[in-house]
Amino acid sequence: MTKKVFSIDTQPGVQRDGTYFDKNFYSDGKWVRFQRGRPRKVGGYRAITTTADGLSRGIYVNSEDGINKIFNGYDEGIEVIDIDNNGIGSGTNEMRFGGDILTLGTLTGGSGYTNGVYPGVALTGGYGTGATADITVAGGAVTVVTIVDDGNYYVAGDTLTCPNTSIGGTGSGWSVVVATVDDQFSPSTNHLWQFDSMFDAQGTGNNFLLAHPGHNLSQIDSTVNSAVLGGPLNGLVVAPLKDINGTAPTGDTISVSGGVVVLHPYVFVYGDNGLIKNSVAGDPYDWNGPDSNETNVASTKIVKGLPVRGGSNAPSGLFWSLDSLIRVSYNPTTITVGGTPQTFYWRYDIISSQSSILSSQSVIEYDGIYYWCGVDRFLMYNGVVKEVPNSMNQNFFFDNLNYVQRQKVWATKVPRFGEIWWFYPEGDSEECTNVIIYNVRENCWYDGGFADGCKRTAGYFSQVFRFPVNAGSEQTVAEVVYEASIGTTNGSNVITIAVTNQISTYLEVVAAGIPTGAVIKTIAPSATPGYFDVELFSPDTGLDVNATATATVTATFTTIPGKITIWQHEFGTDMIIGDYSDAIESMFETSDLGWVGGGPSQSPGNIPPQGGVGENRWLHLERVEPDFVQSGTMSLQVIGRPFAQKDDVVSAPYYFEPDTGKIDMREQRRELRLRFTSNISGGDYQMGRVLLSADLGDVRPYGS
Repeated sequence: MTKKVFSIDTQPGVQRDGTYFDKNFYSDGKWVRFQRGRPRKVGGYRAITTTADGLSRGIYVNSEDGINKIFNGYDEGIEVIDIDNNGIGSGTNEMRFGGDILTLGTLTGGSGYTNGVYPGVALTGGYGTGATADITVAGGAVTVVTIVDDGNYYVAGDTLTCPNTSIGGTGSGWSVVVATVDDQFSPSTNHLWQFDSMFDAQGTGNNFLLAHPGHNLSQIDSTVNSAVLGGPLNGLVVAPLKDINGTAPTGDTISVSGGVVVLHPYVFVYGDNGLIKNSVAGDPYDWNGPDSNETNVASTKIVKGLPVRGGSNAPSGLFWSLDSLIRVSYNPTTITVGGTPQTFYWRYDIISSQSSILSSQSVIEYDGIYYWCGVDRFLMYNGVVKEVPNSMNQNFFFDNLNYVQRQKVWATKVPRFGEIWWFYPEGDSEECTNVIIYNVRENCWYDGGFADGCKRTAGYFSQVFRFPVNAGSEQTVAEVVYEASIGTTNGSNVITIAVTNQISTYLEVVAAGIPTGAVIKTIAPSATPGYFDVELFSPDTGLDVNATATATVTATFTTIPGKITIWQHEFGTDMIIGDYSDAIESMFETSDLGWVGGGPSQSPGNIPPQGGVGENRWLHLERVEPDFVQSGTMSLQVIGRPFAQKDDVVSAPYYFEPDTGKIDMREQRRELRLRFTSNISGGDYQMGRVLLSADLGDVRPYGS
């Protein structure tokens, strides 16, 4: 008896490094993860918005009162998107860049005011606060407004005025427009945003947002400084941080090349030559108080800072320079210097001077341990810096990484499945096209397989919010052609176009083959999802044009260019945009199975001498017994090659349903792999203990 029944014993993870024959792990995969050692499909994703402006270069999520504020940093500024915990949005707002008033514009004098000169009048209106002016009234109207205190958080276009009582108690109608402000922000395609927030320890509700548009996207060691911006977390204006509450010198803008992080209640900034600088506790506008400090702790630029949670020396944080890891800890120590006691509040420890960092956004904290990409390996810090072993896809990652675009590598996590994700641009791609995944819980590695869900430029994981938020790549102009018949149910002048491959909910018609003399008047979603109604009219008369029910049209649709989609990941099983959904393909391939070197060769049983282990026999696969928690149809293909360095021979697909008991086949290969695929709307799976029935195959002549 030579037949053997065995289960798939491939080890978890997808091994890209090495050869096909020399693997005990899964040999290929796409949008697949591993749980309890078995493959399962990665979750789907749902669009929060499809009309965000510009490629995202930084995402931050803050949750409060059931509303999640998504701050999306891009080249032109910051967008704020509000959604509740169920993913229902309430609109998108553009964050304004404010600052001190520089110049005033149009003055409307009003009438009926008391003539005179009024010094230091407090101005009202606009987004900002604190502005005062000397106001001159002549002929009952305001004639001169001279700014005394330029305030903060004002934006160009703000209209300012003052109470009547401030300029004589009578009159009405005067105002002045803010022409320019010192916002210190200029749009740039080189922006790489870093965000953080500090909560209000006094309980007044004035939680504070911090943002830094570093000029670092194309060059990690850029020395170009940019202002750190801040403002109320629930507001729509950010302005440059200035040292306005500290001792002299005051008024200086806090500007650095690296970024910003909060080690509550302190704001830290960092940059060139190992610079680390912090504010006074609880005051982002005081950088000269007793517990503030500025020092250089490394010879190279500091590119990233993160808080360290807990510990005896809280607050504390970790800071990554290009070649070092530094720990900063709150450690007040009084030392007598020259007979005078001096208190030093911070301790700086160099954890490692022999580390590296690939990109400033590649660092992620997972359960108190910090993981990041070095320039040639993956690293971690759990008290010491050490390498994260990766024999499965480390070469695959670094050999295929577009190193010129290294700063676009970014990290996130999916704790539900124990995963850390690193998105990266592959080959000559300028944006991220794949993702490397380290499963901390399963201690294995895999990748996204270049699925569409890997095309993400930035993201953020918030433990409060159920779904990771990721930003997609920019929609390019892409034409898709559809054919449809003139519909009669919606009126003889209306074409109902079936959209079978919808790529956006925002479509516009750019051309159409329609009846003579007719042009498209409107396009709007039909009551039936997946269909669009197009009304025809005559450009000469403006009247509707009727067409026969047998007429056909060809309409060309295009996506609106320059917009991106913000996604919620791990939502359902499909790609969802509004009412439209589409399947996400997920696939995995086992390691090679054969009588020699793996699989059933472990002990094929009572095999006659002419067909024993090591003999030149093929593996004959007779039956597969699926064991899946499965939704929808799946397919199975048998893949193998006659020699290790020959091309694969791939079988036609065998399809099976959730209630399929067995799949009978007659497939022979020297070594074979099984490829399982799910590519149907609503499709999902978790693999269990799949059983295979195999026998000795044909004797293959040596040399053939």
